[in-house]
Amino acid sequence: MKYDPVKNSLGGVFNKTPFLRKLFYHLLNLLLLRSWHIRKEIRKIRNEIPGSPDILDAGSGFGQYDFTMAIQFPKSKITALDIKQEQINDCNDFFNKIGKSDRVKFEYADLTEYRQENAFDLALSVDVMEHIEDDVSVFKNLYSSLRTGGILLISTPSDQGGSDVHHEHEDSFIDEHVRDGYSIADIETKLKDAGFSSVFSRYAYGIPGKISWRLSMKWPIMMANASKLLLFILPLYYLVTYPFCFILNLTDVHTSHKSGTGLIVKCIK
Repeated sequence: MKYDPVKNSLGGVFNKTPFLRKLFYHLLNLLLLRSWHIRKEIRKIRNEIPGSPDILDAGSGFGQYDFTMAIQFPKSKITALDIKQEQINDCNDFFNKIGKSDRVKFEYADLTEYRQENAFDLALSVDVMEHIEDDVSVFKNLYSSLRTGGILLISTPSDQGGSDVHHEHEDSFIDEHVRDGYSIADIETKLKDAGFSSVFSRYAYGIPGKISWRLSMKWPIMMANASKLLLFILPLYYLVTYPFCFILNLTDVHTSHKSGTGLIVKCIK
């Protein structure tokens, strides 16, 4: 299933004005369960890192989390990296229009090669590592780019059904993924080998989250891939389904899960 074409189609609609772009971010925050978990962790980290931390977003995409962090850390400098030049230009244009380009800069970078020694206090990598084959190099680069005491926050699919894969012969629901998901042992070993002294992992997308994901993401994406005309019925679809998704997301983010299709990993240098 192709995910990027759907994202690009929606982005083209909501990028027309800064108001629509902010609305798009707000809708993503409501719909995407990973955003619920990441924003929860960012609020906690805000109390752990004093002052105005220098922030690295390793895989910025639409700039959704950079907008969140620019609000949560109002005096911080944010460096946002991506490999899609069109998205980089688009994000720089948007943040310039809303008067935040002095603090938030989007740049092209290959994360397997990008390294800025001891430059950042906080690094974020949201649903990025499942797209990169050479994850070991990325983890080492992120470790080197953080200052002592710096925090790396990762969201990625787990091997407990992440990418909607449930057995070894099944393909990922998202064609752009190069791996179906990490086990906790695998990702913690790689991060510790990269140098991180403390690594804390927890499951996200437990039973409530898995149901919500199918309702709010998988089925709408399948409809959009089937026909762009079906995009026009999505507002009605969400009007019916979102109240259930909201309750499921709220339950998932406030529940401890023994297993789940997502992982939230926090590392300290």
